[in-house]
Amino acid sequence: MKRRVTLKDVAKAAGFHVSTVSRALDPNNSHLITAEVAQRIRDVAEKLGYRQNAAAAALRTSRTRMVGVLVPDITNPIFPPIIRGVEDSLRRHGYLSIIGNTDGDPKRESSLVSMLQDRGVDGFIIASVELEDKAVVSLVEDGIAVVTVNRRVDNPAVSSVSNDEGEGIRRVLTHLVSLGHERIAHIAGSQRFSTGATRYRSFLEHREALRLPADPELVVFSNMYNELEGERCVEELLARGRRFTAIVCANDRLAVGAIEALVRRGLKCPDNVSVTGFNDMPMVDRLRPPLTTVRIGQYNVGYQAGELLAEMIGTGQREASHVVLPVDLVIRGSTRALTTALPEN
Repeated sequence: MKRRVTLKDVAKAAGFHVSTVSRALDPNNSHLITAEVAQRIRDVAEKLGYRQNAAAAALRTSRTRMVGVLVPDITNPIFPPIIRGVEDSLRRHGYLSIIGNTDGDPKRESSLVSMLQDRGVDGFIIASVELEDKAVVSLVEDGIAVVTVNRRVDNPAVSSVSNDEGEGIRRVLTHLVSLGHERIAHIAGSQRFSTGATRYRSFLEHREALRLPADPELVVFSNMYNELEGERCVEELLARGRRFTAIVCANDRLAVGAIEALVRRGLKCPDNVSVTGFNDMPMVDRLRPPLTTVRIGQYNVGYQAGELLAEMIGTGQREASHVVLPVDLVIRGSTRALTTALPEN
């Protein structure tokens, strides 16, 4: 059987001390030597077929170079780009991502956290958090590096990378008002999550700032971020019999369901009701009509979360950081100038 190539073999072939070779091949320490020397050593290592002994490195450094990445629903189209951003960033720092799907269940999230801790992960990036998340807060209190991505928890001690939810809702409402809409309904996200709670608060705030009618009957709360809930919420709005000409949905999947329910009731989007989403998930530009929505940097939010976590692990710094990324409004065919409105019962 062919003998495994060691650091000593690489050092001998490259003509450098083993410690120099070790630094060159460690993404966190390669900056300690010149770029030319580091590249020369990497070239030699690649030529010899050197592979780092992960188990030995973990024993030596007390790190496994593994990170737990938890998402609520891998089938939700916004999460694959976020995960890709996380992985690209962590790989650059020499970390392996272990992906877990929580199904939006706090108990499952807690179980996955425990399993990954037992395997010695160096930190966590978690997209499945609720506003009150005991498992995540407990990790931080235990000194574990944690970054939440796309969502936040109420505890400011937990680092996060999120999107400018308030600005997104402001732009959506301003756009609809510019088209002549005043009776604007809102399908809010679950208030268990920072995205739902923040977008709802922003809707109320900017509705008031734009002097729109403050009708509580025009707000319906979804239980989950999916199409079925979007359909249910539209049915509830219609059953209340209040007039509205536009619906601001807390995410794109709710918007897709909302449009489906409107069509089923013989209403056209945007002729009768304009509809907006949030996130700009893949393929919403291919819907009929294409969805007007708030675009978040899905890949970038994941990448920045990876960068923040790698820095926290590398420096041992646990002081919380909160990164808020900009958003854009993407105007498509699901919104149009006010023409006819739904009559009140």
